[in-house]
Amino acid sequence: MGTEALSPLRQRMIEDMAARKLGRHSQRSHIHSCKRLAAFLGRSPDTASPDDVRGFQLHLIESGLSICNRNRIMTGVRFLFRVTLRRHDLAAEVYHLKEPQKLPLVMSPDETKRLLAMARNLKVRVVLSLGYGCGLRAGEVVRLQVKHIDSAQGIIRVEQAKGRKDRNVMLSPEVLALLRQWWTARPTRYDAGMSPQERWLFPGRKPGRPMTTRQLNRLFHETTEAAGIRKTVTLHSLRHSFATHLLERGTDIRIIQALLGHAKLDATARYTRVATGMISAIESPLDLLTEPGKRVNGRGRRKPAA
Repeated sequence: MGTEALSPLRQRMIEDMAARKLGRHSQRSHIHSCKRLAAFLGRSPDTASPDDVRGFQLHLIESGLSICNRNRIMTGVRFLFRVTLRRHDLAAEVYHLKEPQKLPLVMSPDETKRLLAMARNLKVRVVLSLGYGCGLRAGEVVRLQVKHIDSAQGIIRVEQAKGRKDRNVMLSPEVLALLRQWWTARPTRYDAGMSPQERWLFPGRKPGRPMTTRQLNRLFHETTEAAGIRKTVTLHSLRHSFATHLLERGTDIRIIQALLGHAKLDATARYTRVATGMISAIESPLDLLTEPGKRVNGRGRRKPAA
């Protein structure tokens, strides 16, 4: 898939991915994965054998790739074998390694407040407030258009997000006020001819296109540095913090699931492991043993005070 001789195979794979409506990033990742396989083999992937597939997977592990990247590459390779080449014997040789389960890194409410206070201008404060105040992903923030803001109902409509799903999130009075300020200050030189409802809230440097997630990521890290936040947080930490802080304030976990757009409750339940406010409020059984009137019997029940 890296030479002219392989271009027909590459074209077939692109058509297969488009027919299944894979996203642009997934398509690019799958093509890159198959290019890597072709480079390892030194020939077309359609000539691969089961031993070649096993050898390629061992090569990826020995090269020091992270488990996440190794699994991502093999997902693209399996698509090639299973869908484009119809080589189910080769697809069966592909295996995925179990990824380590890591707790999401969140900021405390004080850190979040300091972050927003250190935004260098109105635009930065608005985009970061949307990430934290509404639990939006970076791609969802930059793709917001005027038509997505429903001030009458107090919601923001997130259209065709991850998994090609729509959802609604709350539009807080604070966020709405910031958006109205931003609308009056927002540059209009790139979309003056567009319908107001179709305009991007955060236009990018290219006419007719929104700002990129790379730009947003750079603004986030500049602000965390200015705020003196030493944790290794990422832009996605705003979304993690949104969910964790709601949970600590007693919001039902199924409501948080809907706001985040999670298909499974398990994905939302992981925030119970990082809700430090809830964890620190739990009474240790050691305290029950040492506090007068709170002794427990052999079955774990408290004995009434004498």
